[in-house]
Amino acid sequence: MEQIEHKSLNLNGLSMHVAEAGQGPVILFLHGFPECWYTWRHQLPFFAAHGYRAVAPDLRGYADTTSAPASDPAQFTTLHVVGDLVALIDAVAPPGEKVFVVGHDWGAIIAWALCLYRPDKVRALVNLSVAFSRRSPVKKPTEMLRSFYGDEYYIIRFQEAGQIEHEFAQIGTKNVLKNILAYRKPDPLHLPKGKAFPDDPITLPAWLSEEDVDYYASKYDAAGFTGALNYYRALDINWELTAPWRGSKIQVPVKFLVGDLDLTYHAPGTKDYINKGGFKQDCPLLKEVVVMEGVGHFIHEEKSDEVNQHILSFFKSSSSSFFCSAM
Repeated sequence: MEQIEHKSLNLNGLSMHVAEAGQGPVILFLHGFPECWYTWRHQLPFFAAHGYRAVAPDLRGYADTTSAPASDPAQFTTLHVVGDLVALIDAVAPPGEKVFVVGHDWGAIIAWALCLYRPDKVRALVNLSVAFSRRSPVKKPTEMLRSFYGDEYYIIRFQEAGQIEHEFAQIGTKNVLKNILAYRKPDPLHLPKGKAFPDDPITLPAWLSEEDVDYYASKYDAAGFTGALNYYRALDINWELTAPWRGSKIQVPVKFLVGDLDLTYHAPGTKDYINKGGFKQDCPLLKEVVVMEGVGHFIHEEKSDEVNQHILSFFKSSSSSFFCSAM
């Protein structure tokens, strides 16, 4: 990965770490939990070789991006993170030029928010694993999740500031990461109190090496988990703040990829929403949905070659459409 350059940019009150490769139209790659820029290690060189400037930041609170107050989850709303990205886009893209965006997991949620709040910044979007989600007018997200899955569901456990970090410290950073990254069941992830993960030895999938886990672990050992967990702790705050966008649609071209073993694809109502018209209603410019058989949550790592080709073909077609419409 010698061709990947690293830099720190002072943006929106943060010192933001950015990994990038290549020159050309900008593609912004947005990671999820429990990862960082490194999750895009298979994408940055590929898209650089195909004439793009591939840019992957560590999001607010993650890894080498610093200065966000980890003690305050209210500083980790989608509005804050989209503000960071708007500043990043302004720093890396030519004035007035839109960028391509790829998001996974929390990065997908942030990418949806970016397209909702600032569609003027996005040329086209490929999102992985997490579909767009309508804002409920009645229940806060944690209320709905608790009613579906109970108190030991991982997102509910992540609300326990301090306690879950203490449990993770007892388990060990590397073991926590191995358990989450190697999870590829369609069932919801539960973390029982006092014994979040079983004692069984973990066999890493073929796409994940010990060296990969070591890299992630070094970043979480240094930065801690709190900044990353604050995204989950801001879910209800996001719900409160985004009432003005209720019913708004995603008005950028979209392609969506998900594995059929991804736990997000098996959330209540998600398959019907994606496949029976709801998704297309909320994203009128949705061009294609790809459900990859036998693939889990970390789709862009597990099937990096196939995913890269899906992204490349879509962005190429979006570029052609963009330039034709601009003429």
